[in-house]
Amino acid sequence: MITGDHAATARAIGKQIGIGDGEKSLVGKDLEQMSDEELRRQVQEYDIYARTSPEHKLRLVKALQDNGSLCAMTGDGVNDAPALKKADIGIAMGIKGTEVSKDASEMVLADDNFATIVKAIEEGRTVYDNIRKALFFIIPTNGAEALVLMSAILLGIVMPITPAQILWINMVTAVTLALALSFEPMESNVMDRPPRDAGESILGRLFVWRITFVSFIIGGLTLGVFSMLRSNGLADEAARTVAVNTLVAGQLFYLFNCRKIKHPAIGKGFFNNPYAFIAVGALIVLQMGFVYLPFMNTFFDTQAMAVEYWLYPLAAGAIVFLLVELEKFILRKIKSGS
Repeated sequence: MITGDHAATARAIGKQIGIGDGEKSLVGKDLEQMSDEELRRQVQEYDIYARTSPEHKLRLVKALQDNGSLCAMTGDGVNDAPALKKADIGIAMGIKGTEVSKDASEMVLADDNFATIVKAIEEGRTVYDNIRKALFFIIPTNGAEALVLMSAILLGIVMPITPAQILWINMVTAVTLALALSFEPMESNVMDRPPRDAGESILGRLFVWRITFVSFIIGGLTLGVFSMLRSNGLADEAARTVAVNTLVAGQLFYLFNCRKIKHPAIGKGFFNNPYAFIAVGALIVLQMGFVYLPFMNTFFDTQAMAVEYWLYPLAAGAIVFLLVELEKFILRKIKSGS
């Protein structure tokens, strides 16, 4: 608490709302006598600051940031503006706040209710999570497509998937599966996490590993199914049709892995996002049209599949899902053990 009120008043109010112990506080004249280095140490010990000026508020924000803290500052007056501007996130009052404080802030509380800050953090973390989930889905699945084509070129074999078929896969999965992840609800533990480092990458080392892992699984299964069917005498067009469905099935099952980046995909809240199941249904309908509609067969150079050939895509999708869940389980065990 940083206020211009008397120290005794600040301590009493702070104790009532859980800030400080009601005994310790610093006043403006104490801050004026401290060097920046000393102030950095004191901000770790004191929670109540009274009789402060705009300059004192600004110094306190800088001291917190110099200690590596992410600093949020709330205020409603003109004298709060410098500190609001300097803070990592300035929060102004929408009803009683001055225009100067609102202009200096990144967030304005329209209802002047501090509880709204908690809801804003919840929403912000959920949006951030969903961006990561979408990237965790899109890039590895595109990596699998690239791996299939590159492997075919390097091995000197017939292309398992044509450019038009790749375009189809990207179009239907982006419109259905990737979009569904943006509607994921807030995870139950979202407010149990500590604030992330401001310099932390949005994806990090886990992302690089997951790209490689999933790309090789989906790409390898697709290439393996295509090669096996061709070696068994199936025509190129029919083998490509099964390969396309294998690639799509791998992405479809992987969607459910991505709904929880580190935690098990199946559990509490599995049915909380109806859009994911709508997307899966829409994708299945589109793939049925891709396989069985004559004009689609002509345009994409595919063939209608016999029922038994659907076992290959379904098995491949199940393998992708189980392997990624096993990988998440192992990483959780490693982290808990360390």
